[in-house]
This record gives sequence, C-alpha cells and structure tokens, in this order.
Amino acid sequence: MEIDTQQYKELGNFIKTRRERIHPSQVGISDTSRRRTLGLRREEVAMLAGIGVTWYTWLEQGRHIQISPSVLHSIARVLMLNEYETLHLFELAKLTPEKPLQPIQTLKPIFQHVLDSLVYSPAILLDIYWNVVGWNAAYTAAFVDVSQIDISHRNLIKMMFTHSEYQKRFENWEIKAKEMLARFRVSCAGYSKDPWLRRGIESLREESEEFNTWWPLHEVEPEREITKTIRHPEVGNLFFEHTVFMTPENELRLHIDTPLRHTETEAKLKQLLSR
Repeated sequence: MEIDTQQYKELGNFIKTRRERIHPSQVGISDTSRRRTLGLRREEVAMLAGIGVTWYTWLEQGRHIQISPSVLHSIARVLMLNEYETLHLFELAKLTPEKPLQPIQTLKPIFQHVLDSLVYSPAILLDIYWNVVGWNAAYTAAFVDVSQIDISHRNLIKMMFTHSEYQKRFENWEIKAKEMLARFRVSCAGYSKDPWLRRGIESLREESEEFNTWWPLHEVEPEREITKTIRHPEVGNLFFEHTVFMTPENELRLHIDTPLRHTETEAKLKQLLSR
C-alpha cells in the first residue's frame, strides 16, 4: 500500500524515538566510550536487525523506500517494541489496511438514548477524530457542560490540552494527558493523510506547549480500563472506573466513567443531578 511523504516522516520519527530509549547494555553491547547519540547508534540497530546501515538511515530520515514485514519485525525486535508499539509501527508502514474515513455529522437517537440511560455514569461518544458528538447529564455534572463549548472546540484532545476548566478536573493532569495522547496517536495512525487531522494537530501544537512537546515523542498505548480521580469544585473528589467501548458503526468510541464502588461518588452525582 502506498505511503505518502508525511507517513514516511511519521514512521521515521517513531523508530528514531524508540532507538534513542534503548541503552546499549539492553541488547548486549558493552561500550564504555562517550556517546554523542542517545540510546543505540543507527549502525548498531542495522547490525542487530541484519539490514543495511544506509537503508536503515533512509528509513529514519523518512525517505521513500520499500519496506517489508520481515524487516519491520526485525527492527521491532531490536528496539524491544511491545505488542502495541509493534502494531503502531506496522500501521504507520501501511502494512495493515487503511481505514475508511467516516466522520459523523449527526448522532442517531439510539446512541443518545444509550447515553441518557447511564444515569449516574458520566459518558461521552467520540467520532474517529475524537470530536465529542454526544454526552449525558452526568458528564455535564461531573466534568463540563459540552453544550457551552464552541462546536469547533468540542474535541476531547483539544479540551484536555486547551480548556482550563476541564483540565482542573483532573488529579495528576499531566499523567492523564500523556496517557490520553498516547491512546489518541494509536487510534489515528491510519489517518495521517487526512487534512482535518493534520490541521487539528498543527493547531494544537500552536495552542498548547505541552502538546507540542509530547506529540513528537511518539508514545503509544492501548485503550484499557483505568481508575481516575475527578476534582469537583462543589462536592470534592469523584472516583471512577473508566472504560471505552467501540461501536461497529463509524468507529464511534463510547467513554464511560462508572462510579467506583465503596466510595461516595454515586451519591455525590445524585446530589449534583438533583439541582
């Protein structure tokens, strides 16, 4: 499958960041000399992967070259990529099918009904770009009123990095923001050609110093169940179990925050919703 120039650059940058985090001793290289390069040298990766130094250098530089699955597997092994980083590597190399772009314009009533049925569990529905296309009353009570956010800014990543009131809700905001960004990168790896996505990323790099610093690091991680603490200005801390479900239609992502058992979170939500 054909890769465009931007995709080659993304692939090269991702591999470079992974190379720089590997210490020579981790791959059996004993070197006491002073190094100018972080992590492994390019020639060391090439040697361990059984590929040419020139070819590997071109790969990191984002040049247009032929890439085979077997070579990518060798590079992933040398760079000690985990399962999800390896999948991301192959996604960037277009060795997995490119997903069709199907942004949604209007939310079907059934999806809003599902959101509303989660009475005491804050929930939002995101499209492939992580635009917020649906939410429930519990989400408004616990986080922010999405209806009051300009429609051009109703994007979960944009909210996390540029909406001050939303940011204040998170205990350990920096940790949670980095985790969210890593999951976002995985989800959008197949859409690097998309103009909307590119414009959105460039805009965020201009608007948020943290986003601009962390985006080039190419951190990736899968969606998983996590717990999080939300700091509410009226009722204090709220504790949730966070889960994400994918819908088969248009790749919608349903984010649900379920009140943590043995806490007062549900009672506090009832209090907020009764007002």
